[in-house]
Formats: sequence, structure tokens, C-alpha cells
Amino acid sequence: MPIKTKVRKIGNSYGIVLPKEALQALKVEEGAELYLTEAPNNTLNINPERPGFDEIMRVAEEGMQRYRNTMRELAK
Repeated sequence: MPIKTKVRKIGNSYGIVLPKEALQALKVEEGAELYLTEAPNNTLNINPERPGFDEIMRVAEEGMQRYRNTMRELAK
């Protein structure tokens, strides 16, 4: 079920407020760290911090950088 929210001005930046339903779906509380990752079709995935997640993302970033030409060709 989609959860709708709006982009709001917060000081000199912009942000979104996550409704209670979104926090429950992500199983997070106030102060939790979230990762935004790019996905196809101009979308983002929101992932809560989980043990080992930052290490997985580091390895993925290294692999994408190392094999960037291959990834570019595969994306065609």
C-alpha cells in the first residue's frame, strides 16, 4: 500500500516527514538512521540501518566503481 507524504522546506533544506505507518513498516523509531539508495525509473529505496548493511553497501560501491565500464555496457 503506497504511503503519501510531501516535500517540505526545513530551514535552507528540504525534507519529508515519514508517517507513523511508514515507520512501522520500516520497523524504526525516532532517531533511526535510514539509507536512501537509487533504484531504476527515478525511484529511491529507503532502508533502515541493519547490522552489516553499511559493509554490504561499501562492497557494492567498490564493485560498481571497479567494473563501471562493464556495468555501463550491461545497462544498455
